[in-house]
Amino acid sequence: MQFSTSFIPEIRFGDNIHQAIGEAAKALGARRATIVIDGFLARSGLAENIMRTVEREDIPARVFSDFTGEPKLAHLHAALETVTGSDLVIGIGGGSALDIAKIVACCAASGRDPMHYALAANPLPKDRLKKILVPTTAGTGSETSATNIFSGPEGKKLWIWGAETKADLVLLDPSLTVSLPAGLTAWCGLDAFVHAFEAATNRNTHAGAQFYAHEALRLITGALETAIREPANLEARGKVLLGSCYAGIAIDNCGTAIAHNISHALAGLAPVHHGLATALGFEATIGWLVEANTADLDRAAKACGLDRLADFPTFVSNLMDRCGVARTLPKAFDAFSTADLAREMSAPENQPMRRSTIREVADGDIDRFAARMMALAKGQ
Repeated sequence: MQFSTSFIPEIRFGDNIHQAIGEAAKALGARRATIVIDGFLARSGLAENIMRTVEREDIPARVFSDFTGEPKLAHLHAALETVTGSDLVIGIGGGSALDIAKIVACCAASGRDPMHYALAANPLPKDRLKKILVPTTAGTGSETSATNIFSGPEGKKLWIWGAETKADLVLLDPSLTVSLPAGLTAWCGLDAFVHAFEAATNRNTHAGAQFYAHEALRLITGALETAIREPANLEARGKVLLGSCYAGIAIDNCGTAIAHNISHALAGLAPVHHGLATALGFEATIGWLVEANTADLDRAAKACGLDRLADFPTFVSNLMDRCGVARTLPKAFDAFSTADLAREMSAPENQPMRRSTIREVADGDIDRFAARMMALAKGQ
């Protein structure tokens, strides 16, 4: 057996550790910083608090928060204007804020448009701005991943991949996740759960990644429901946050699989929360997937506390029930057909996830899975 694991940034974990961002920025040698932060967090006063901690270290700071939903090319262009002149980018928020921070830290250094790097069209710059990433949702694992997602000029989901986009420092602070509503906590947590399971079981998996993936499955399985029911429970919040981080490390090494093929394809049709789309795609395909009956699938099920792999599909559905996940797609999907989704699932940008799935995904499987998903759209 041979494998190699990718670089893991320095990770610091603790309640209210975000208050030390200024000291961390100074230790990284920053002279001017830009804070990329979700708009609602900026309005809550967090951006102002972070600015104060940074400026106390004599580091001037500015804020970019003019974005909503998943990153779009226009958001990246606007962020690049704000970042000009900075040598440190601090990303605070969900996956969108972190991905924007990571992408612009590279593009600001090179002067290139993000599209120059989309779908690995060109190598990323070796010199880039320093990055501190602070996730406030437990789902994407973007804080430790080399993958960055955004919508291109035609609205299609694109990615920029490379170790150059990784953080120099990650701060995991459970106290920043307590305001996340129950529904978003569930969607984000299930996204992390699927990250861990797919990384632990796909064609690219190896023991180095499974070390993190299996622990992520244990943490999330044991704490997600408590985090939803008791939003102020910092122990549960911390376990889900750490599980999400570990799942991010796992997918950074091994990637994802068919559930993410589906969720990315759905996003190519209409706006939908990535965590919800991924959870729905996972439930729709997991019965088919476990028929592969591999040792890796069995070990992943055992990491969730199950004795038999055959029980895993029911376990997933029950977990989604207990997390309060409604099996519906947004109304915008009423305008699309099964054929539309199948076409997106077969698009070139979504093929790496299809190919990495432990079972061969035939065209007939694509059609069948697309039909199951579109049946969740209202009116069908």
